[in-house]
Amino acid sequence: MHIAIVGNIGAGKTTLTELLAKHIGWEPHYEAVDNNPYLEDFYSDMKRWSFNLQIYFLNSRFNQIKEIQKQDYNIIQDRTIYEDAYIFAENLHEMGLMTTRDYENYRAIFDNMTSFIKAPDLLIYLKASVPTLVNNIQRRGRDYEAGIRLDYLSKLNEKYKKWIDNYKEGKLLVLDKDKLDFAGNPEDLGFIIESIDRELHGLF
Repeated sequence: MHIAIVGNIGAGKTTLTELLAKHIGWEPHYEAVDNNPYLEDFYSDMKRWSFNLQIYFLNSRFNQIKEIQKQDYNIIQDRTIYEDAYIFAENLHEMGLMTTRDYENYRAIFDNMTSFIKAPDLLIYLKASVPTLVNNIQRRGRDYEAGIRLDYLSKLNEKYKKWIDNYKEGKLLVLDKDKLDFAGNPEDLGFIIESIDRELHGLF
């Protein structure tokens, strides 16, 4: 089985991945953020580095999903290859931060890659308002995230809504992060685990 957790920057994907891995015993697969050679440059000059960053993410995510699909144990994945295309690259193009030529090249590579993989058994969307995202981003204190603009987060939220509203690749569970404190409240985490069981196994 393969669960993937998706959501905007600061929605709590990594925290939820850690907690679920610990409580239901599945193997976590995290997004490779710390070793990304483009992230810092991207946040200081988005237009110059957007294509490079997205190609790096696309390649690393494709390698990750290939590894996931080889395994015979249960896996929880922090972020997916789909978000790279439907959320981040599309948004950068619309904001004028990626040229049409680069975006079309990027989407052609994405379409080619995704023809070789299958969607997760369950997609969990962590929906969060911009104030919640900002609060979480400030709390974790990554230097390169300090300059993220509110309009950027807001546009990403719009992209997530559009993508999730039209998601047809498999089972979907939407969780409202504004109303759930899974890190601090065991009852909220229990509710999420029950919801996952229900989606995957039809348990009521």
